Amino acid sequence: MGRRAKVAVCTLNQWALDFEGNCRRIIRSIEEAKLNGARFRSGPELEICGYSCEDHFYEGDTLLHSWEVLANLIDHPSSLDIIIDVGMPVMHKNVTYNCRVIFLNRKVLLIRPKIMLCDDGNYRESRWFTPWKKVREVEEYHVPRMIRQITGQETVPFGDAVISTRDTCIGFEICEELWNPMSSHIAMGLDGVELFVNSSGSYMELRKAYVAVDLITLASRKSGGCYLFSNLRGCDGQRVYFNGCSCIGLNGDIVARGSQYDLKDVELVVATIDLEDIRTYRNLLRSRCQVAASSPSYPRVKAEFDLSPNDILGLAAPICQAIKWEYHAPEEEIALGPACWLWDYLRRSGQGGYFLPLSGGVDSASTACIVHSMCRLVVSSVSRGDTQVLSDVRNLVSDQSYVPMDPKELCKRIFFTCYMATENSSDDTKNRAANLAEQVGSYHFNINFMRVVDAVLFVFTSVTGKSPIYGSRGGTPRENLALQNIQARLRMVMAYLFAQLMLWVQNRPGGLLVLGSANVDEALRGYMTKYDCSSADVNPIGGISKGDLKHFLHYAMLKFDLPILKEIVGAPPTAELEPLVGNKIAQTDEQDMGMTYVELGQYGRLRKQLCCGPFSMFCKLTETWSKSCSAEEVAAKVKHFYRCYAINRHKMTVLTPSYHAETYSPDDNRFDLRPFLYNNKWTWQFRAIDNHVKEVKSALTSPRKESGAVPKYSSLSRESSGTYKGGSKGRPGGVEV
Repeated sequence: MGRRAKVAVCTLNQWALDFEGNCRRIIRSIEEAKLNGARFRSGPELEICGYSCEDHFYEGDTLLHSWEVLANLIDHPSSLDIIIDVGMPVMHKNVTYNCRVIFLNRKVLLIRPKIMLCDDGNYRESRWFTPWKKVREVEEYHVPRMIRQITGQETVPFGDAVISTRDTCIGFEICEELWNPMSSHIAMGLDGVELFVNSSGSYMELRKAYVAVDLITLASRKSGGCYLFSNLRGCDGQRVYFNGCSCIGLNGDIVARGSQYDLKDVELVVATIDLEDIRTYRNLLRSRCQVAASSPSYPRVKAEFDLSPNDILGLAAPICQAIKWEYHAPEEEIALGPACWLWDYLRRSGQGGYFLPLSGGVDSASTACIVHSMCRLVVSSVSRGDTQVLSDVRNLVSDQSYVPMDPKELCKRIFFTCYMATENSSDDTKNRAANLAEQVGSYHFNINFMRVVDAVLFVFTSVTGKSPIYGSRGGTPRENLALQNIQARLRMVMAYLFAQLMLWVQNRPGGLLVLGSANVDEALRGYMTKYDCSSADVNPIGGISKGDLKHFLHYAMLKFDLPILKEIVGAPPTAELEPLVGNKIAQTDEQDMGMTYVELGQYGRLRKQLCCGPFSMFCKLTETWSKSCSAEEVAAKVKHFYRCYAINRHKMTVLTPSYHAETYSPDDNRFDLRPFLYNNKWTWQFRAIDNHVKEVKSALTSPRKESGAVPKYSSLSRESSGTYKGGSKGRPGGVEV
């Protein structure tokens, strides 16, 4: 009897509601699996309809078309002589479940509904699906007529069961069930299941790739077995990027893996495993054997099929050995993830390229470098023979004979940048923008729209009889802010004008998508003008911190040979919206904000990751900053942050859709659900902070101080960790615009 089984998992770049394309990619994965000799193929979660259908899951059409695609798959000649596991929504007894459908030789073996749903982060599965509550139970499911005509089956098993082939046993988990502390792979393993199959829709976050890998290795190490993990890839219509990493684990080791970031629509991971290795490993775990002897049984669906062929070739097939997982550094993740996300968005939008207002600062430079990275990935994929990428890029440039050979040349065709100057712009930033554009290869031009600004102000003056002036010239904060905002907002208007018409100028069809370049820290603080250049079609850096972007630019400078980035990183961040002094910048971001970007990152992580309100944040930072700030200084900083946060939260309701990368993102769409109208005085919360400061001061001055009874956060100095000013320059209280 053969012992060696060849199994396949796949990474698919699916698209919500693209039933035609999704079906085509699934069939291609099945064909590749069979070509590689696999006898079992599993795919990602909800691969038939796409994961991000969201409220379309309520529609009967989504369920209907999913069944139509399944019928096509079951009846396809490539689906013979291989067990296939696909994902789709299924309604059973008027309840919709997130399911896996397993079929073999035109027969449905099992419909396995998801038992544990995910509702954290960007996930909202319980809005559309219901978890299956009947553990180790199955019911009869009456299949639709279109399936019945192909399979001849009236009913099929529906529920929590496993599949028993002639040589092994296969169990199923769906995404969150691996993450849940009550994962069912332990119970299934105790009941003799040797292959655990997980179909996932897991998205990337910076520095988080190890989480899934650790869970997979631990799942197979603790109780033995082979763990098959399939994940989605790409942008399927939402802010997240599904990051692949499909892999196969065996007895605590990874034996095969796919890439995390790539432009491939279909990627197969195949492994040959020896089933006897699982049995030997488990038999040596004596305590496991004692528990397994009395474990409850799962319903078994029999499949007259062998995963291990009973022939000489099957016995001689080399088994896969353990490999070491190499993780990307955060800088590499920023270079690759947003670039792949932008490529998916661009090719699926039907537009002809991207337009970016390039200011010469860190943020817009980061966006430009990500687009350049995208072009490098496209050229690399075409050189490797990826026909889908070649077809997509030809459609983008409207030239069916075009073959991209050089990333800079491709950039010139699909990436347009513009330096938008006013009387407050410096030659330094203008030159940095021009040099960067030349090095990445974008189609670049300069404009000075000061006449447009003057025209708008002329209209205001003609109506009101008043002319606002800058604060540096004696104007009030309101005047100063209004004069800055009109420049920022007109930049957005100019960006969309040029984005719509630049391809028309070149006699090419379509338009350009406008890119935003506001980082996650600025969004958290609200340090942006509502409806300025932060308003765009998409923003590849909106989920990335300022600190990470600077590290990324250092990486890109060396990796992509962009020497101008050294100068850009070293320049002080500035919006250039206030008058210059001696042709030099007089306005800097951190001075305007009244806090540093390092402090902003700490505020953001405490607010979101650790769920701190003002008082809790103050208590934690009093300890963290004990060597550099007094309790009064920490209180002032925390209060200032929360005032700014409350005043500006309304801006998050119109935040440009951004690539999700950071766990403290303030994205209002679904990740960070909070009010957008706050009482910015925070009277109760700030009073609690003040009372605590008094207690600290009292403890420091009381006689007990000599006995050593000093609070653990009382080793305070008067030296501040950063410049703090009670107000944000040019940003008065109230609702900031």
